[in-house]
Amino acid sequence: MSVNDLFSTDLKPVNLGLDMFADDLRTQGVEPVLMDWTPPGGGDPEVIAALSRLEDPAIAEKIDAANQVALERILGSQPFLEGFGQAIDTVPGMTKTTILHAGPPIEFTRMSGPMQGAVTGALVFEGLAKDLDEAFDLAASGDITFSPCHDHGSVGSMAGVTSASMYVHKVRNRTYGNYAYTNLSEQLSKILRFGANDQSVIDRLNWMRDVFGPVLAGAMELNTDGIDLRLMMSQALHMGDELHNRNNAGTALLIQALAPYILETDFTTKQKREVFDFVASSDYFSGPTWMVTAKASLDAAKGIENSTVVTTMARNGVDFGIRVSGTGDQWFTGPAQEVIGPMFAGYTRADSGLDMGDSAITETFGIGGFSLAAAPAIIALIGGTVEDAMNTSRSMNEITTGNNPNVTIPSLDFMGIPSGIDVRKVMETGILPLITTAIAHKDPGIGMIGAGIVNPPVEAFQKALRALADTIKP
Repeated sequence: MSVNDLFSTDLKPVNLGLDMFADDLRTQGVEPVLMDWTPPGGGDPEVIAALSRLEDPAIAEKIDAANQVALERILGSQPFLEGFGQAIDTVPGMTKTTILHAGPPIEFTRMSGPMQGAVTGALVFEGLAKDLDEAFDLAASGDITFSPCHDHGSVGSMAGVTSASMYVHKVRNRTYGNYAYTNLSEQLSKILRFGANDQSVIDRLNWMRDVFGPVLAGAMELNTDGIDLRLMMSQALHMGDELHNRNNAGTALLIQALAPYILETDFTTKQKREVFDFVASSDYFSGPTWMVTAKASLDAAKGIENSTVVTTMARNGVDFGIRVSGTGDQWFTGPAQEVIGPMFAGYTRADSGLDMGDSAITETFGIGGFSLAAAPAIIALIGGTVEDAMNTSRSMNEITTGNNPNVTIPSLDFMGIPSGIDVRKVMETGILPLITTAIAHKDPGIGMIGAGIVNPPVEAFQKALRALADTIKP
């Protein structure tokens, strides 16, 4: 085509900037091609400079080699459920006056309403306070040690609160020898992990301590082989779960594996029936199991020099924090975000607490929001379309180091789940990880009021990138 021919043909301008530029073109009868594009680093000069330093060929080569090691450790991990035990006897660093919580470090006075509700409920449950008012005063006194679950090889749903008497999973990564822990599901009702703390919640926690936990622990004492959680995770994904908000298949598989051993324990028939009825009350029984599976795998990739792979994403209802392999246990934080999705009847967005919980460890591993394409039925809970789910799983490939051939998505031609979030790629593309999650009421004592999707704050990744640029040298 000659230059002169351009003046006699319809123009197809490409709009890379603000939408107002496209609007101006439309007023002149021209339909532009819209490109979903943001400048690298969100246009922040410091972040762009940090990206430029990390793109130095000598540095980039080091990072790529380190990230490959991190990815291999994640993919090669083999987490096995080996037992259940009380936190005081199982979780490293736990004491009778320690409360573990979700997300990065936070003092009691800064905690969100739901987390304060869970903390005070746990203190009453432990017998450290006679009522919620006394528990609040105790929590604010400085006599209780608050610590992130992640600092103890652990993870916790929503508020994440784990106290000494609660039973936890004990999972061992048989490839690398590290352990990970998480507490048991209270199922889905008015529960502690969403900030509820009335007598019905305490009564349930007492039963879990006295019956549910001991029955599960007794069952696993009889199962000397342990349970291969990576294999079970893969099966559940093939059966329609995304293993964060949807756990129908995962729960069926897990209780199927536990049932023969539960039946062989010396507990009464009534107690065994109570356990089976409790598990049947909600598909979330296996939700914590997939969290601890992901935790055991990702902890194997911690502390790899020069790696930009994310090993933790966690939130406490106030702050959202990430940790990166190459910077170890250092937290990089930004403000917790609002979760967008359908609300239960009688509630509106104004009632919502901000994003909360360690369950984003599932997305950090590559399931949950990263595997939406495996679970189209989840759309009914979190909103969106099946096409959105498919596109989301594909788009997460843009910000990850590789794919996990051990855990695949059938609807995407058995594509391995996207694994190894790379801080550089998040900042280069402007694509933030997508997380599926529940919504807790902003006030303590109420509980779950909806579910939806959320992205981390870009600030956390910006801080991590700047720190990596200062740490990694040619």
